[in-house]
Amino acid sequence: MQYLVAAVVLVGLLGMANLLLTVGVIRRLRSQSSPPSMPVEGLTPSARVPQFAATSTSGEPISDELLSGPALVGFFSRGCQPCKDLLPLFVERARATSDAVLAVVVAGPGEDSAADIERLAEVARVVTEAPQGPLQTAFKVNAYPTVITIDAGGTVVSSGHTLPAEVKAS
Repeated sequence: MQYLVAAVVLVGLLGMANLLLTVGVIRRLRSQSSPPSMPVEGLTPSARVPQFAATSTSGEPISDELLSGPALVGFFSRGCQPCKDLLPLFVERARATSDAVLAVVVAGPGEDSAADIERLAEVARVVTEAPQGPLQTAFKVNAYPTVITIDAGGTVVSSGHTLPAEVKAS
């Protein structure tokens, strides 16, 4: 009987020591600086449109001057399910606005994005580029889809992974 009581007391003490050590580790982890938060995708509201130059799929030169007035800019990646879901809504919004519309289709080597490009070309100037291309870098985009709206002064109004509630017509 004495051995049983001693064993129970020993197991209880070991459990308490384990609990105290675990609480100490948790406190230390909490006191360390928190990891950096995820960056906002795309330019933040009130940012100015950066300088850029590209060529559309139709051969037309595209630059930041195109976006000096109200504009809608969309970044889509081939093979991205949220992009597939947003693309028809983006096309519908682009068709209904008088703003300049720019669509950037990101495709890696060997990815066929012809259907997306054709669909977007009906309503927007389309640029294709590889991942981490110049437009994605200029607009600080690294997740897809990203939609950016720009006001008449060339300032970003909104940036996110969905269409904004409304886009002001010019």
